[in-house]
Amino acid sequence: MVGIILASHGEFAEGILQSGAMIFGEQENVKAITLMPSEGPEDVKAKMKTAIASFDDQDEVLFLVDLWGGTPFNQANTLFEEHKEKWAIVAGLNLPMVIEAYASRLSMNSAQEIAAHIIETAKEGVRIRPEELEPVSTAAVATAEPIQGSIPPGTVVGDGKIKLVLTRVDSRLLHGQVATAWTKSVLPNRIIIVSDAVAKDDLRKRLIEQAAPPGVKANVVPISKMIEIAKDPRFGGTKALLLFENPRDVVRVMDGGVDIKEVNVGSMAHSVGKVVVSKVLSMGQDDVEAFEEMKEKGVKFDVRKVPNDSSGNMNEILKKAKNELARA
Repeated sequence: MVGIILASHGEFAEGILQSGAMIFGEQENVKAITLMPSEGPEDVKAKMKTAIASFDDQDEVLFLVDLWGGTPFNQANTLFEEHKEKWAIVAGLNLPMVIEAYASRLSMNSAQEIAAHIIETAKEGVRIRPEELEPVSTAAVATAEPIQGSIPPGTVVGDGKIKLVLTRVDSRLLHGQVATAWTKSVLPNRIIIVSDAVAKDDLRKRLIEQAAPPGVKANVVPISKMIEIAKDPRFGGTKALLLFENPRDVVRVMDGGVDIKEVNVGSMAHSVGKVVVSKVLSMGQDDVEAFEEMKEKGVKFDVRKVPNDSSGNMNEILKKAKNELARA
């Protein structure tokens, strides 16, 4: 696996390492190198050498540095000179760049291949509001209309059946872990937030749709619309990531005929009437009953915040929730 050095002036590299772990999970063979006010170039170089020595594969190293021409870059560059056939340096460190580098390591074994690949994502991560301040080319991409709107009703695209690459229960809906880690893992071309409540809230709906990652369209639809979409042959070319606020809405969609075989359980916020069953999951009686109804329908559960996490045992989680609710 390609080793990654995150290097910066001050503690920026440490912070972005932590942010990356929150979104994509803890990573092996990644080190943060910081240049502190009391340190000099040789200190940074020594830290980099120590970090590289700890990597499983020292032949493939990628440096992601904050500033071209700064001390972290210059010291990485001195080390790079002896390994320029395989190593690579990318300046302009930002979080989209880091996440894309993590995802790329799953399929790419070359530091230089990853370096070339992540540049576009790093640039796309720089967005602006109001949108009219963006250059015309990027603004046009961000506001592109969904292709289904231009296809006559009844048209069959592909095999006429929408592909559900991930169905997730997450009370936060579309946030960093979904927009980056899960999107990179399951590769949807559309994110569909299924919620009657959000569909009626114009502000919340607009904010969620604007949070879509580059290259992926996000839509908020009520439950009845999702049932229609699942039967619409125009969505045959759609690979959808479905997001639900709660498990009851998943059951309602399934009752309407949507074929869901597996549900990823991400996070469920605590509120009155619910009990805490893990660091990220709180359940009420209706939640437990909804999950049990899904089990009876043959649904499999994948309890994970991010793709790198190990999957939790849903039977044990439901058992704990029942016990805690009985005592409440």
